[in-house]
Amino acid sequence: MLRCQFMRKRALAAILCGTIPALGWGPEGHSLIARIAEAQLTPAVHAKVVEILGPNVTMASVASWPDEIRRSRPETGEWHYIDIPIDKPHLDMARDCPKGDCVIKKIEDFEVVLHDPNTPAVQRREALLFLIHFVGDMHQPLHDSDNKDKGGNDVRVIYNGRNTNLHSLWDSGLLGHMGKEDELFPGYSAESERHAKKWAKGSVEDWAVQAHKSAVKVTYGKLPKTDKGAAVAITAEYEAKADPLIRLQIEKAGARLARVLNEALR
Repeated sequence: MLRCQFMRKRALAAILCGTIPALGWGPEGHSLIARIAEAQLTPAVHAKVVEILGPNVTMASVASWPDEIRRSRPETGEWHYIDIPIDKPHLDMARDCPKGDCVIKKIEDFEVVLHDPNTPAVQRREALLFLIHFVGDMHQPLHDSDNKDKGGNDVRVIYNGRNTNLHSLWDSGLLGHMGKEDELFPGYSAESERHAKKWAKGSVEDWAVQAHKSAVKVTYGKLPKTDKGAAVAITAEYEAKADPLIRLQIEKAGARLARVLNEALR
């Protein structure tokens, strides 16, 4: 897989060409998810998180750390996603994560590391940082789906007059037009907490399959048709379908991240 190399090159191209960069959900999305999750931690677990992260460090402030270190640690690039083909209805770990270098397996691995109180402090802190980020990443539908297009990176789109690609659009382009983080947080957090008991059920694999189905139905399924090779013009109709799904996935991610941490650190 070459997505991590591709995304580094695309990040540079974004700076040069003014397109929307892709950083998972983008800093705002990851920060929102971390804030939602932190509000749902038990008092005991919250105290442990504070102890692990250190003084004056919030979950939101470190939520994008795994994106920031991808250049210096390229082996982590494939950990951010899992490529489930959109023409396949189910996850197959042997097919989709044969070497264990995918977001599902890494979440499970880091849960084990974080849960062990004998893990050295530096490794335990790093496990927490990766979990905060990766649970968020796996709720972006294109981090669980692929149409032989590098998770949408090869699908050129035009959004609000700007050239970008489908993956960038879902990472941060659409969310950036839905409101500022501090404006979104109260409503998103309340809705996440309201449905937390239901949404936190299931396994990491179940959550990935749900996100994959959303990609098939909406991310790819509602994409406007265009001539082969031409950029897709994102319509208001598409945005009206995508925006509620983005909100839902962020709210679910917050509830599920809280569950993961509450279990790993109980």
